[in-house]
Amino acid sequence: MAATTTTDGGGGGGGGEDRVLATAQQILKSLNTPKDVREDMLLIFSSFDNRLSNITDIVHRDDPHSASSLLLDSADDAADYFSAVDDVIHWMEQLNLAPPPPPSSSAGNRHRIEMDRTENAIQLAMTRLEDELRHLLVRNTVPLDAESLHGSIRRVSLSFTDGGTVDENLESRFHERGASLGDDISVDLLRADAVAELREIADRMVRSGYEKECLQVYSSVRRDVLDEYLSILGVEKLSIEEVQRVEWKSLDEKMKKWIQAVKISVRVLLTGEKRICDSVFGELDEIREICFNETAKGCVMQLLNFGEAVAICKRSPEKLFRILDMYEALKDALPELENMITDGFVIDEANGVLKMLGEAVKGTFAEFENCLRNESSKKPVITGDNISPLGCRMVLLISELESNLEEKSKLYEDSALQCIFLMNNIHYLVRKVKYSDLQNVLGDDWVRKRRGQVRQYATGYLRASWTKALSCLKDEGIGGSSNNASKMALKERFKNFNACFEEIYRIQTAWKVPDPQLREELRISISEKVIPAYRSFVGRFRSQLEGRHAGKYIKYTPEDLEAYLSDLFEGSPAVLHHIRRKSQ
Repeated sequence: MAATTTTDGGGGGGGGEDRVLATAQQILKSLNTPKDVREDMLLIFSSFDNRLSNITDIVHRDDPHSASSLLLDSADDAADYFSAVDDVIHWMEQLNLAPPPPPSSSAGNRHRIEMDRTENAIQLAMTRLEDELRHLLVRNTVPLDAESLHGSIRRVSLSFTDGGTVDENLESRFHERGASLGDDISVDLLRADAVAELREIADRMVRSGYEKECLQVYSSVRRDVLDEYLSILGVEKLSIEEVQRVEWKSLDEKMKKWIQAVKISVRVLLTGEKRICDSVFGELDEIREICFNETAKGCVMQLLNFGEAVAICKRSPEKLFRILDMYEALKDALPELENMITDGFVIDEANGVLKMLGEAVKGTFAEFENCLRNESSKKPVITGDNISPLGCRMVLLISELESNLEEKSKLYEDSALQCIFLMNNIHYLVRKVKYSDLQNVLGDDWVRKRRGQVRQYATGYLRASWTKALSCLKDEGIGGSSNNASKMALKERFKNFNACFEEIYRIQTAWKVPDPQLREELRISISEKVIPAYRSFVGRFRSQLEGRHAGKYIKYTPEDLEAYLSDLFEGSPAVLHHIRRKSQ
């Protein structure tokens, strides 16, 4: 962009006259002002330099209705316009710096007229810059749809799916929250090539004393953009009364979306807005701070209003873990929010809602315990020595919860899926206890015992899922001969193994193990049992099936199976044609 320029105060040559004449003409053409105002402005320029005595000719040559609706159509237009505005700003500064002549003198009267007319020129120029600022912000906003936003959410947290966990309608369902807010997430919210031009406009509006108008235009446009992003994330503008009237199933969905929206708003959207503000307003620290606060305030308050509404809703057991997740999401986001937003009111509101959610968790725990006490339980209550009343209460609650999980697991007819359900949820419970004060209450032995249970459920899954497939890879009934009976038995074994493997693959790619480490450990356990057995079986009996039809029975190499096992437990169902047919 062009640097700030000033006019030549001396007699100069034809080049100087052309420069000032071009400046005046550019401003007049761009401002698209009425003829009488334009004539008034021309007198301003002629009063600064007697070389412009014929400048009124421009009025007659320039059509007041010919200016484009877009102020800066090209880089050249922008450079010329900014340079012209710089000249007007400079002239205004010179008038302000010069000692005014006596008000009653003709010079004083002329000075006052020049000041009024120059201020009018500045006002008209700033009005057009306001329009251009708004236009650039709207035109260069990056459109984000639900898919792109949720793509960034996956980097922040793992969305819950039904595979391997309790059904959507069951009260005791858990889910895994996944990655922390510390992950490096970056999404462009405004096209980068517009930032320099926005900075040029903001700089001139601030220098001209129009910082209030600049901030108002900027923050209003970006607030609307954030509102749109929240809408895409599924966050609705609901009053407290409306939230309290929502039935639980629908409210549960809204709470899940809110949890995701808090994470993505702080880590992605507001962080992105902060980067834009820093780039546009540069070293204008106070203006940059106010602008970001005004931009972010509406988005944050909309999220906090829903959190407050949930916190004061009627407490019921099914809300327990969802409210706990809301509390943890806001608690995790708050430090970064405090680092970005300096508006004390917003931060106080955020801390207040966090406290209210914490109180709601405590109250819901009490309601949950009462409901659990009323349920029949076949599992004895855990007791211990030297434990506080609160500790006893928590031990009882956790014991009843574990008992309920066992009952809920029986809703699954597939015994392997029962094991996955219990493995997921006990592992989740262990993590919740270990990384909270509950470990001090329940003790290390409790944690070790539950980790042992997780391993037992994993072993139970292996036995329930893979015993039938592995039985196909035994030598019994085949022998080492190449007679027809032996070959038929061998072909049948390979066919049965292929069918078992493909069925497992089809079903269990739709199951979900949310914790990445637990998921990988389970895949390794499968590989250690299946791959060596398959490799040995193929190695021993391949020769008996040599020929052009061998690939019909030995469909996969050990490496194929290893690759397919990496698809299990992702929660994304795979159909049979995803398994490639590989002949040997």
